[in-house]
Amino acid sequence: MSPSILVLNAGSSSLKFGIYPVGSDTPLCRGVVDWAGREGVAELHVSGPSCPETKITVSIDNHGDAVGVSLRACRAFALQEASLGFQIVAVGHRVVHGGTSFRESFVIDQRVRDAIAKLASLAPLHNPPALAAMEAAAAALPDLPQVAMFDTAFFADFPPQAYLYPVPYEWFTDWGIRRFGFHGISHQYCSQRAAQMLGRPISELRLVVCHLGNGCSASAIAGGKANSTTMGFTPMDGLMMGTRPGSLDPGILLHIQQQHGVTAESLQQDLNHLSGLRGISGSSSDVRQLEAAVLAGNERARLALGMYTDRIRSMIGALTVTLGGLDALVFTAGVGEHSTGVRRDACQNLECLGLHLDPDLNSSARPDTDIATHNSPSRILVIECREDLLIAQETTRLLRLSPVGDRLSSAP
Repeated sequence: MSPSILVLNAGSSSLKFGIYPVGSDTPLCRGVVDWAGREGVAELHVSGPSCPETKITVSIDNHGDAVGVSLRACRAFALQEASLGFQIVAVGHRVVHGGTSFRESFVIDQRVRDAIAKLASLAPLHNPPALAAMEAAAAALPDLPQVAMFDTAFFADFPPQAYLYPVPYEWFTDWGIRRFGFHGISHQYCSQRAAQMLGRPISELRLVVCHLGNGCSASAIAGGKANSTTMGFTPMDGLMMGTRPGSLDPGILLHIQQQHGVTAESLQQDLNHLSGLRGISGSSSDVRQLEAAVLAGNERARLALGMYTDRIRSMIGALTVTLGGLDALVFTAGVGEHSTGVRRDACQNLECLGLHLDPDLNSSARPDTDIATHNSPSRILVIECREDLLIAQETTRLLRLSPVGDRLSSAP
């Protein structure tokens, strides 16, 4: 039986999971439970190293159910193949918002849970599901240590000029208004993987990482440290996203509140769920569906994707300037890894930055790969978003250093 880490990544209506043997980069199995747009049911996708992906429909009502489904799916895979035998010795979680309380990962106790709960108003779609997953894991796997890794921690060392907003300084001192940054686990992993792919020390590299999924963010990373990112006080800032608008003129919000009587609750709904690609297209937040709609002649879908890639391209340029040059541009997450069209359009006219996209390599790209022309001064990388691997590694590292580290003593 392999001592293994269970990794849980709770989204607003999904739960990604994986089982990693301690010290291994290869999961025994991994998958997702997704109930977006459904009531009482979810799609379960799970796969293993030598097993084809299984896709089934399961009954589910909440994240607690999803944790149970995930564990049963992993154990079923272990029964199918003797080599997949494992013993879970710890659980690692992704937590979106750690505020200023969590500048690094922590072993979860009641104090940690309480602090995560207090930050729920800043990440209402993410922190409560993470807490629910922690509770469900504790119930299913009592007495096992759990670790929280925070998306915001990668950006915790920003200097004041990077994290402060140009508003009254008392907003920061009295109310804690500042830039936090999100998707940090993804940006951190991709910067490390880029260094491996390029065969260069991370300390030498200047990278722009574009995490493009339903949520989108871009960051400038120098020497393995983030010096700028697009998301801010909440995960609503920066790039245009699936259902979120990204950066807005704040005067718009004041205007529609004062002139049209729109409430804060209505604004929150509109900005979190009805904006971005969905808001402009009027039909979908899914890039795949919008690309199909464009081929069918849908002009609003074309407009939505045009706005989306224009903002990505503009931010790549802005972030490159903060670095003083660029060694590699990275595309990651669901859209970044799989949309040939988004990568193509986002790289249009970026030759001035030394980024020359190879159309053939782009059209056939599968992570992890380089899609720049052979003579491009800067590289263009497509990297699989493996937050789960980094969480497993961090969980192992932290528990080896903590009083509960003896649980991993039998691991290689």
